Amino acid sequence: MSVPQSATHAAPNWDELCAALCRDRKRIALGGGAAAIARQHEKGRLTARERIAELIDPGSRFQELGQFAGYGMYGEFGGAPAASVICGVAKISERSCMLIANDATVKAGAFFPMTVKKVLRAQRIAMINRLPLVYLVDSAGVFLPLQDEIFPDEDDFGRIFRNNAVLSALGVPQIAAIMGNCVAGGGYLPVLCDKLLMTEGSGLYLAGPALVKSSIGQAVSHEELGGAGMHSAISGTIDFREPDDAACLNRLRSLVALLPEDQLAAVFRRDPPREAKRDGADLCDLFPVMPQQRYEVRQLLECLIDADSFLEYKAEYGQTVVCGYAHIGGFPVGIVANQHHPEKNARGELQFGSVVYHDGADKAARFVMDCNQTWLPLVFLHDVYGFMVGRDSEQAGIIRAGAKLVNAISNSRVPKLTVILGGSYGAGHYAMCGKAFDPRFLFAWPTAQYAVMGAHQAAGTLLEIEIAALKRSGAEPDAGELDKLRQAIVASYTTQTDIRHAAARGWVDEIIEPSETRDVLIRSLEIATRHAEDEPFRTGVLQV
Repeated sequence: MSVPQSATHAAPNWDELCAALCRDRKRIALGGGAAAIARQHEKGRLTARERIAELIDPGSRFQELGQFAGYGMYGEFGGAPAASVICGVAKISERSCMLIANDATVKAGAFFPMTVKKVLRAQRIAMINRLPLVYLVDSAGVFLPLQDEIFPDEDDFGRIFRNNAVLSALGVPQIAAIMGNCVAGGGYLPVLCDKLLMTEGSGLYLAGPALVKSSIGQAVSHEELGGAGMHSAISGTIDFREPDDAACLNRLRSLVALLPEDQLAAVFRRDPPREAKRDGADLCDLFPVMPQQRYEVRQLLECLIDADSFLEYKAEYGQTVVCGYAHIGGFPVGIVANQHHPEKNARGELQFGSVVYHDGADKAARFVMDCNQTWLPLVFLHDVYGFMVGRDSEQAGIIRAGAKLVNAISNSRVPKLTVILGGSYGAGHYAMCGKAFDPRFLFAWPTAQYAVMGAHQAAGTLLEIEIAALKRSGAEPDAGELDKLRQAIVASYTTQTDIRHAAARGWVDEIIEPSETRDVLIRSLEIATRHAEDEPFRTGVLQV
């Protein structure tokens, strides 16, 4: 199998890659910009990020999810940093919670298509992990110029309210605080929660005063229609009326303190943790920025897992896929990782690194099934070009072995965490528990790339099709035009394979620096082991 060739990264080394990531994060964190932040303060209100900082426990890390959502999108409307909503996990009153906070500095917190997708992802994470939800509501509702992409479908705006109801039925606590606008259909979100707070000056109504006047001719004030006083004393819709943001956030902390303490599901355990053998900063020395350079994945594991905890599974078989048992922060886990240098099998045949062969797929499938038997969470580390192709591979049953791995991952009952280190191409992405296979969390390094195939492979394939079409029509391909077409395809693919393109569309939960990976995995395991599905492990029909 040919190795995907990709264009050179924008940054030539790890220092510049991480510096660029830091700059992007800071720019996104500004939301709608300094002027919009000043307007929010003039109203006596904090910004979404300021509210989160005040709400969470001192010293608690806010693990933001979807910070790059909407990145580079909606330019014709001035952009939508972080898709106008801040989502993430942190501790409030020593309880882990999922926070969803509308950013009123970005188009008054209006919902773009990616806003909906991001909120739905946060709700799904909360649902599967039984994680309490805290909503800080400050939104003007649907962004009307894009209403056709937000409103009607099964995974659009209405699904948020459906999830509110389902979460409540599952017993997942939901607390909402209206701290600004909450209008039209968006008003259902807080009212579908268990507890509802509202600050003075905020508004909760299906239609604002201007719309009521134009629709039914009724002149009514903001307070009469949907103010905190009216909803507290007359409609009875809200449970707590608060004078300002500070009082509201204090009340929220008190209410969260009434929830059960964090706990581990009975089928999981956490042993006393040990430090990793190597510092996380070493990952940037061990993992090359350029995808063609080789590395030893077991050395990366030394930076991620507890020291001396790795028990490799079938170490001499299917060596381009490394599997083994380990501990991360005291949590026993199963690890599936791609090896990024060539290996020779027992027959002396050379196998390319980062390519899944039939023996590696077979090994990984059995390993995944074994981890399900013993309730070990699975951690997948991607750097994969895809499955091996060609006569020998097909005759060895690569499709059968790959299908078995996909089946085992699809039906796993244990939590799955995925980190994309480098390439994640084609069916290899699926086999390593890509987004479609329900990982509890999916993170990516700045070096990560998503695509069906590499840019140059795509250009070659499409050019062959173009040349064949020209010849069928009796035309002779022009070398200059073909070169322009090749360059255009490579440029397009290079943009699309940039991990920020994927993060903008919600295909990864967050882009992280390598040095953050161990801490992020430990925090993710703390969340993912809160709940275990009460289902037996079953795979259905397997080709063996």
